[in-house]
Amino acid sequence: MAMSRTGRNARVTVFAPRIDALLREHRGADLFRLEEDTVGVAGVDLMDRLLRSRPANAEERPTFKPVQGRQVTRTDASALMQAVSADVRAALRKPLGRPDLTGKWPHVAHVYLRDLVFGRESFRFRILVDRRLELTPKLTWMAVAAGTAMLGKPGAGIPLSQLAARALNAENYQDRRFAMYLYRRVAAPVCSTVSALATNALWLGAPFDEGVSNRDILLEALRLLPPSWNLLRMASPEYPAVDGRIGRADDILMFPLLSHRDPRLWDDPEAFRPERWKDLDPDDQPGYLPFGHADERCWGRHMVMPLAERLLDLVRRDGLVVSPEQTVGRVELDGLLEVAGVRMVRG
Repeated sequence: MAMSRTGRNARVTVFAPRIDALLREHRGADLFRLEEDTVGVAGVDLMDRLLRSRPANAEERPTFKPVQGRQVTRTDASALMQAVSADVRAALRKPLGRPDLTGKWPHVAHVYLRDLVFGRESFRFRILVDRRLELTPKLTWMAVAAGTAMLGKPGAGIPLSQLAARALNAENYQDRRFAMYLYRRVAAPVCSTVSALATNALWLGAPFDEGVSNRDILLEALRLLPPSWNLLRMASPEYPAVDGRIGRADDILMFPLLSHRDPRLWDDPEAFRPERWKDLDPDDQPGYLPFGHADERCWGRHMVMPLAERLLDLVRRDGLVVSPEQTVGRVELDGLLEVAGVRMVRG
């Protein structure tokens, strides 16, 4: 692994070798070949033209791609979005309380968000939001199958999110299993993405200046360490028409991780400077794609930011700090881009 210093503190971020190689070899490049059948793209204009050339298909949208051959319809997707949005709105209305958020992040933040948004539901649902299921799809399907096989609904006194209620109201075993799997697909990324973003922000910049807003802190964390750091587009005839260097059989990986650090687009691109967002519009800033392209923004972006701001509100109110003894943070290549095992302690 290689090291990179970001932020205004003495902490060092250690990237997995493949991520480090991307940053060293391709930052500032428009197009480059990664594999025999895969090209990488980081040029802002080329990314824009490619993403506008056709909409993302079902396989390219991780949350709503088919489940064992069964399509996730627009009706399914709309119902899921409405349910989880209602759960998040209800969670944000709750008082901050006095949760103990000391310990290793993002795990601690993930558990807090799970309980805040989805309630202390029965084990069949809580296990579906567990970060350990990310290790292998087999674990996920085992948890889904076990939860589906459990009959009945919890008693009236047990809290149930709208997302969980939708799964339990399925009429038969196959529909319930489908709904349980989609519960995992929707609930887990809310907790994982928000906890990763908040952890990255704390690692990169805490302690924060009093006058800097949570919004600007998070926007800058999304620039340097975007949890969703690449966009996959499968080979399509539209792409060679956009750029002749792209073959008809080439898949495309677009890298916001690189465009977010392109020196042609950003002043002092490696520095953590949340104050830069006072004069920038995140929805219109060239090359800034933490939630995808303007034509197809991530469905969860309006939930991610307020939940992450809530976490920072708690951290700043309670005087939590990154342990002074921890000066090295590791970013692995295992899904979301996040600094693992950040120890938060009381200042």
